[in-house]
Amino acid sequence: MKSLGNIRRAFAPWTDPSAKPFIAFKNITKRFGNFTAVDDLSLNIYHREFFALLGASGCGKSTLLRMLAGFEQPTSGEIILDGTDLAGTPPYKRPVNMMFQSYALFPHMTVEKNIAFGLEQDGMAKDEMAERVTQMLKLVKLEQFASRKPNQLSGGQRQRVALARSLAKRPKVLLLDEPLGALDKKLREETQFELMDLQQTLGLTFVVVTHDQEEAMTMADRIAVMSHGKVVQVATPAEIYEAPNCRFVADFIGDVNIFDGKVTTSGNGAVEIAVDSGFTIRIAAPDTPAIGSTAGFAIRPEKIRVSRAAPANTPVNAAKGEIWDIGYLGDMTVFHIKLASGQFVRTSSLNAQRSVEDPFTYDQDVWVSFDQDAGVLLKD
Repeated sequence: MKSLGNIRRAFAPWTDPSAKPFIAFKNITKRFGNFTAVDDLSLNIYHREFFALLGASGCGKSTLLRMLAGFEQPTSGEIILDGTDLAGTPPYKRPVNMMFQSYALFPHMTVEKNIAFGLEQDGMAKDEMAERVTQMLKLVKLEQFASRKPNQLSGGQRQRVALARSLAKRPKVLLLDEPLGALDKKLREETQFELMDLQQTLGLTFVVVTHDQEEAMTMADRIAVMSHGKVVQVATPAEIYEAPNCRFVADFIGDVNIFDGKVTTSGNGAVEIAVDSGFTIRIAAPDTPAIGSTAGFAIRPEKIRVSRAAPANTPVNAAKGEIWDIGYLGDMTVFHIKLASGQFVRTSSLNAQRSVEDPFTYDQDVWVSFDQDAGVLLKD
């Protein structure tokens, strides 16, 4: 039997040209007066996908989720779910359920009554309802808390009650709006993996809205990075991080160093850029820009080496600087290195050993260097 992790790694219906999307946003626009919250957006989500809408506040991600739930109506465009156009379908008749950031639990009801509320509203038979509630309590590991009220639970337990209530009606799609925002860091990290396992166990489609990059990178099969009502890039977490398609995504996701300059050599799958920071960058690039054009180069901190001596390939991909700041984070150490041009470079290295002989110190002269395939060319 395959483990959930193996199933998750093998799951990629978006790479199959014959696969039909389970949820399709087609040229969706949503305006509030003169403000355009979602701007002519098209997006496909597949059955059993854990999909994340990621972006800063005001980018349109929550509005998109609310339109799928039926709480907002598009100004124009179509939303198709499992082959059915949702236009005109009220929220309570859509095969989706939404878990809100506030959890919205009824304080006067017990855990089991909270979970049973939606089933009761639908007129489910008492025996069937009791069985369903028992299943949900077991699923979220809250059997011993069935008779408690929300104010007698921890934040993580309340989150599980809200999740069980959202799943009790067995929706085709579960929508999660900043679901972990109220939890502390350690509990949030634990719950991320619990949600992933739960989604795989149930075989449902999850769509989560978050502004937390780490949350999206951990849980999602794919991420849609949004800005100003548009989708900027849709890809797997690894692709988003390692191969951002533009400057915005490179800068928005994780930590990054960006160097700007002019292309001096271009061809044969390689590009050289004379950057404003006073050194030359040579990178592998299948799509080579024109000589003399401006270009940017993005590289993650962990891809940069720090050394006391100049590396062997000092003509390219290396620059001298001074250690300005040091941040010890336990699992890694972060260095801010000031180059001669005044630009700061952020590097990071894992602390694989408990102690390091002759460690780097403040105000020390060092070299930063990197490989030709360590970063990406930015075209805008």
